[in-house]
Amino acid sequence: MATFEELYQTLLAASVRRNLPEAVKMIRSQEDYDPKQLDCLLNPKKYPVVWRIAECDCPDGKGACADACEFGAIGPDAQGKRVAIDLTRCVGCSACIEACRGHKLIASKDVLPVTEMLRNHKGLVYALIAPAFQGQFSDAVTPGMLRSAFSQLGFDGMVEVALFADILTLKEAFEFDQNIQHADDYQLTSCCCPMWIAMIRKIYSQLMPHVPGSVSPMVACGRAVKELHPDAVTVFIGPCLAKKAEARETDLLGAIDYVLTFQEMRDIFEAAGIDLTKQEDRQKDHSSRAGRLYARTGGVSEAVRSTVERLNPHRKVEIRARQADGVPACKAMLNELIAGKADANFFEGMGCAGGCVGGPKRLIPVEEGTRNVDAYGEAAAAPTPIDNPYVIELLHRLGIDTVEQLLEQSDIFTRNLH
Repeated sequence: MATFEELYQTLLAASVRRNLPEAVKMIRSQEDYDPKQLDCLLNPKKYPVVWRIAECDCPDGKGACADACEFGAIGPDAQGKRVAIDLTRCVGCSACIEACRGHKLIASKDVLPVTEMLRNHKGLVYALIAPAFQGQFSDAVTPGMLRSAFSQLGFDGMVEVALFADILTLKEAFEFDQNIQHADDYQLTSCCCPMWIAMIRKIYSQLMPHVPGSVSPMVACGRAVKELHPDAVTVFIGPCLAKKAEARETDLLGAIDYVLTFQEMRDIFEAAGIDLTKQEDRQKDHSSRAGRLYARTGGVSEAVRSTVERLNPHRKVEIRARQADGVPACKAMLNELIAGKADANFFEGMGCAGGCVGGPKRLIPVEEGTRNVDAYGEAAAAPTPIDNPYVIELLHRLGIDTVEQLLEQSDIFTRNLH
């Protein structure tokens, strides 16, 4: 019987060659395949973001996957015989996949629906690239080359999500300036990491009043694109599996149509025979240093701090930031905060060690990704969103002309987290 990887590669090659229906028909006629695996690949939205591609043989439903889950989402089923995943607790962090000794769990793949959509969709399609993208596909590949490669695949444009990290930095900086007026006040960032937000909502709900109601840069980008182009299809591309789960959350549905990981995107480029290093360098520099730094640990804190200082350099209460990366470290920081032992007034958490550059579907080591992000940030024309003319221009296009509108605009940048 064909392995899952063999099935995936066969179907991906067929889709790129534009004969997926024929390939599916041939596979079904041979009966040398797992029907569920085929359906998972063809219809990923029918299934959770973590797929079980074979029956688990861990005794009494207890496996390494359950031990690895920081959210208590895995344990024995009702009969106590099989490992079961509680979808209400799963955030798509992928820890269970990495821990599974039998390799029975695998991350959801949106590759086939995306390649078929690119071939058949008649409207606009935008690639929304995460801030962690710099150098992921090769040090020789510039953002402009990547933009050309997306165009070759059929995308109508590439949008750097870092521009929307800029806007959300501005929003959180305004909120900090307005709300943190005393030494014992504090704010938890609501941007960026779905694991961080899930952790606070599910485990530390008493801290939610200190979390501003903002969407992530990914969701803000998707909503803004659809506000300007209502019939557009949005495809987010990044290093994170949890973004697939975030895009499916009930109150966020519709902003992002598909989520591809960097690994999935690499598979598409390779199957299509696209040499990224030979693409035209179509440069467009829209994001500031602040937004670009969101990709690594401390980036959100640094972005908000520098923006608060630009907004109100004479504040009596200075921003004192603290960061944690990796779920255990985030829990430790929040436990200290609850115990009154944390001497800070702005808290940033990232679910992966190193931040987004340490995401489970990255293509390069964390240290290399961090260096690339820092270098890309230093190359930005604007240091903060206040200095970035594209932020003001985009906000005007979205009908947001005042600070009050930015803080209260529920249709694009705001979310009810409580």
